[in-house]
Amino acid sequence: MSVKIRLQRHGKKGKPYYWIVAADARSKRDGKYLEKLGAYNPNTNPATIELDIDGAVTWLQNGAQPTDTARAILSYKGALLKNHLAGGVAKGALTEEQAEEKFKTWLEEKSGKVDSKAESLAKAESDAKAKALEAEKAANEARIAANTPVVEEVAEEAAEEVAEEVEATEDAPVAEAEASKEEE
Repeated sequence: MSVKIRLQRHGKKGKPYYWIVAADARSKRDGKYLEKLGAYNPNTNPATIELDIDGAVTWLQNGAQPTDTARAILSYKGALLKNHLAGGVAKGALTEEQAEEKFKTWLEEKSGKVDSKAESLAKAESDAKAKALEAEKAANEARIAANTPVVEEVAEEAAEEVAEEVEATEDAPVAEAEASKEEE
């Protein structure tokens, strides 16, 4: 029986979520599997990967062949490196402690890279939000500035009309008095 380490799709349409499984190569994609090794969620940025590294290494040492995507995930999490180092220990090229130290230093470097990527994504998102807020403030100020002169002009015109009416009403009794004097 040939064993594959592959992805088994779960989730809903448009929102995939994968289990990383060791399965018989003849079984269906989402069918029966031998062991669940982890999970992969590509919907987050950076992608969320949970993996049982020791279980994956055990299957690799027993001859399981990962698919291309599963190989990339195993490489990203360090399972292929740990398998390689275990092969070196079996051949006597290095000791178990040396292999474990190399793996730990690699994991620290990798976690540093992932953290820096997450920080840069968070910074980019906050910068985008700040830009959007500034653009919204500018648009609001422009809108308010565009509406304010119209209100002032209308107010000025209304004030002029009221002033003209007041003058006309003040002049009307004087004009009537003058007209009545002339008539007399």
